[in-house]
Amino acid sequence: MNKIGFNVLAWSANMSDELKPILDRLKKIGYDGAEFFVGSPDEAAYKNIGNYCREIGLEVTTVSVLSPEENLISADAAVRQKGLEKIKWTIDRSHDLGSQVLCGPIHSAFATFSKAAPQEAEYERSAEMLHQAGDYAAQAGILLTPEALNRFECYLCNTMEQLGHLLGKVNHPNVKAMFDTHHANMEEKKMGDAIRSIGPRLAHFHISENDRGTPGSGHVPWDETFAALAEINYQGWLTIEGFTRNDPDFANAIGVWRQFSEPWDMAENGFAHIKKMMAKHGL
Repeated sequence: MNKIGFNVLAWSANMSDELKPILDRLKKIGYDGAEFFVGSPDEAAYKNIGNYCREIGLEVTTVSVLSPEENLISADAAVRQKGLEKIKWTIDRSHDLGSQVLCGPIHSAFATFSKAAPQEAEYERSAEMLHQAGDYAAQAGILLTPEALNRFECYLCNTMEQLGHLLGKVNHPNVKAMFDTHHANMEEKKMGDAIRSIGPRLAHFHISENDRGTPGSGHVPWDETFAALAEINYQGWLTIEGFTRNDPDFANAIGVWRQFSEPWDMAENGFAHIKKMMAKHGL
């Protein structure tokens, strides 16, 4: 069955007790789970929040990124190894949280460019590291789902065609695909075609409006999106990822310069929107 999640980055990228009342309210709205950004160095906090999620009956998924010093497609083997170690650390913290899925653009460094189109050697380097990461994730019972991003944040994987090409090289049962409607709205010709093309590998899905505001308030073709998900018989998370300026450091890092929607508007109206679309399209 499909489960509905909400990414708490709408409030904070930090891991602390301040998230607990937010998690309580998400549970009350009806969410099946919460998604957390793994980046905070406070390792004990991950177990604390993970235990709290178990107590209130919220499941967990996680998301992370790599820095230029951790770039899996670097020609420098030491940089690639540092990236693999970062992914392993992120898997460990995800395990502390009780996460089922670790998603994000973990195939290459975020917003790091070479001034050239992606090269086959870069796909090969990324695939080699992701295969090793898949072995490590399997031991933790966590599925890795690399994400295609828009051209302003990544160049290795902008489309499902590119992501599928990479995953074919990874060739690991614990490394599947993630789809994000915000990025696809910019990079894909047709949302439905893109979903169907990645369908056999699709394991995680972000519900994100074109401006990262409340799902259903913009111009993402939601009927086409949910119809395609139903057609491929998608079984997995439908997780809202919307951004705000509530955490200025994180917002500045990803280029969020205005408030698209208030977090609880995203959470409440976004949840209703997903339920409506699921019912309409038989998901």
